Amino acid sequence: MYQPPHFRDDSRAAQHALIRAYPLGLLITAGSGGLTANPIPFLLDEAGPHGVLRAHIARANPQGLDLAAVEECLIVFQGPQGYVTPSWYASKREHGRVVPTWNYATVHAWGRPQMIEDVEWLGRQVADLTALRELPRAEPWAVADAPEPFVAAQVRGIIGIEIPITRIEGKWKMSQNRPEADRHGVIAGLRAEGEAGLAGLVAERSGL
Repeated sequence: MYQPPHFRDDSRAAQHALIRAYPLGLLITAGSGGLTANPIPFLLDEAGPHGVLRAHIARANPQGLDLAAVEECLIVFQGPQGYVTPSWYASKREHGRVVPTWNYATVHAWGRPQMIEDVEWLGRQVADLTALRELPRAEPWAVADAPEPFVAAQVRGIIGIEIPITRIEGKWKMSQNRPEADRHGVIAGLRAEGEAGLAGLVAERSGL
C-alpha cells in the first residue's frame, strides 16, 4: 500500500481496533483462475507478533481451493471514509491551488491461510462471531437457540480459515498533509454534512 509517512500508522493497537470495529474484510487471493475477492467477517485473536484472523466460508465457495494452495493472502479492512471538497479549504480562498481528495482509514493484513475442518473449531468460530454482534442487543440471539440438528447441518456446509498475520499496515489519510486552517475547514465541513465520526478522526489525527 502506498504509505506517505504522515498517513502511516504502525500502532498494533490502532490497527487491531479498526479491524474489530470494521470486521468485514475483503479476502483476496491469487489462484489459477486469477484474482478472487470476497467480503468475509473476521474475528481477531491477540496471538503471535501481529495477531491471528479467524473466519469461515461456504464449502461451496471456490475461493477455498485457492486458500488451500496459496502461500499468502491479503485481507483489506476499510474504516471510515468520505469525500473532501476543496471548498472547505482556507487555501482555496487564498490562492485557489487546491484539488478534491478522499479521506479514509484502512488496514491491510497478509498471512498464509490454514484451512480447518475440525467441528469443534467451527462451532466455536460460529458461536464467537455470533456473540460479537448479538451480545450488545437487548435480546441477543445465540447459536444454541436454533435446533441442534439444523446447526450441525449448517456447520457441515462451511470450512474454517485461520490466518496468522505475518505483515500488517495501517493508513489513516485524514488531511494531515494540509495546513491547519484547511484541516479546521475539513472538520467543520464534515460535521455540517453529518459526518461527525470522520470529522472526529480528522481532528484526532491532526491534533486539533
